[in-house]
Amino acid sequence: MNFIKSITFIKKRYLILCILSLPLAMPLLTGEFDLTGMVHNFNKKGPLLRSEVPDFSGISDMEEKKRSFFEFIRPEIEAENARVLVNRERLLDLYKQYRNKIIFSMEDKAWLEKLKVKYRVNDNYDDPEIAWIKLIRRVDILPVELALAQAAKESGWGTSRFARAGNNIFGQWCFKEGCGIVPVNREEGAKHEVRTFKSVNASVRSYIHNLNTHSAYKEFRSLRFEQRRVGKKLDGYSLVSGLPSYSERGEAYLDEIRDMMLANMHIMGS
Repeated sequence: MNFIKSITFIKKRYLILCILSLPLAMPLLTGEFDLTGMVHNFNKKGPLLRSEVPDFSGISDMEEKKRSFFEFIRPEIEAENARVLVNRERLLDLYKQYRNKIIFSMEDKAWLEKLKVKYRVNDNYDDPEIAWIKLIRRVDILPVELALAQAAKESGWGTSRFARAGNNIFGQWCFKEGCGIVPVNREEGAKHEVRTFKSVNASVRSYIHNLNTHSAYKEFRSLRFEQRRVGKKLDGYSLVSGLPSYSERGEAYLDEIRDMMLANMHIMGS
């Protein structure tokens, strides 16, 4: 028992040291794909709220279909990344205040508590630093190229039944009867449905939040945080390895996502 406690203590201290080793200016955590301008545009225009997926099946040329799909979904991903980035920047500012022992305003306290609830982070830790680390790991953007590849794969380039009828771009499931569309080949006894969304934007937002909060994607968040810690630009290709739970097909699915990223990088846009 003492040995197990020792290992747990070491793991906890390692998490703390990872973030305490960073300079307080936090430059290594805030390299955001040059998204600063995007944040300002987002604040002015707000997110896109497309209510339906175009009929990509009517495009016969595959290269044109791919390009059209990426042009359609990329602004949605960027808009949601910008929304997350606004929260991340404020969170990092508050973390600096916390490290410098500056008392938060009531407004900042209330905002921080809401963010913790949204990202499923509680304060039940002996050391409050751990909660900060967990929240900073979760409130972060997704590499656009990764989201584009998964969107293409999961929606069949926007032509799937679930994309067209339910605005579900990323194949997300739900488990309450009537919450979505029942798959035609669903196994007997299975309860899942493919979730429906009111807008494409809602589907993208749910996807990003899912990767940022669900326990199945803890490894993905750890890999992303490590890239931040060492000052790297987020690399979607290498982060794919943190998503083995996204599909029942496991590594075969991850290989397909990597292949799609490599094969279509030239038309994903900048």
